[in-house]
Amino acid sequence: MSIFSRNDAETTTAATDLTALTGDYTIDPAHSTIGFVARHAMVTNVKGSFQDFTGTLHLDGTDPSRSTASIDVVMDSIGTGNADRDGHLKSADFFKTDEFPTMTFRSTKVEDLGGGDYRVTGDLTILGTTRPLSIDLEFNGAAKDPFGNERVGFEGKAEILRSEWGLTWNAALETGGVLVSDKIKLNFDISAIRNA
Repeated sequence: MSIFSRNDAETTTAATDLTALTGDYTIDPAHSTIGFVARHAMVTNVKGSFQDFTGTLHLDGTDPSRSTASIDVVMDSIGTGNADRDGHLKSADFFKTDEFPTMTFRSTKVEDLGGGDYRVTGDLTILGTTRPLSIDLEFNGAAKDPFGNERVGFEGKAEILRSEWGLTWNAALETGGVLVSDKIKLNFDISAIRNA
C-alpha cells in the first residue's frame, strides 16, 4: 500500500490518489521538529532540538523515487534545556557555530519500502564534512488545515556516529566509558505546506 493512500485513526484526511500529492512543499518550522538524543555519562539520555531551520520537499506521486528533500539548520538555534550545555555545544569543542553556522541535508535517493514507509538517503554536512545519511520516514497523512493550507506530514528517525563528522570531543569517566556517546539518534516530525 502506498504511503499516499493510508487511512487509519492517526491520519486525518489522507489523499486517495497517489498523484494528488505531487508538487512542491515548504516545511513549516512552527509545526515541525528536528531533534536528537545523546547518551550522557553512560546512564541517561539528553534530548535536544534545533529551533531555526528551513526546508523544501518535492513529492512525485507518479514516481516517488524522483521526490527530493532539502533542509538547512541554523546551528546557533540548538537547545537542550540547559544554557551552559547549549553554550558548550556551540563552542569549538563541538559545532563551532561561529565558523560553521549551518548544517545541511540534501537528498540523493528516495526508496519506497512499502506499507507507508520510505527511506530518504542524502548528504548531511556538519563542520564542513559531508557524509551520507539515510532517514527512515513514515507518512502521517495529508490534510487541508482551517486556513486552507494543504499539508503533508512525515515522521522519521536516523542514527549517526558523530565522530564521522569530526565531532570528537569527550571526557573519560572514572568508572569507565565516556561522558558523551558517539552514537546520536536523530528524530524528525515534519509538517510541510504545498506551495501556491
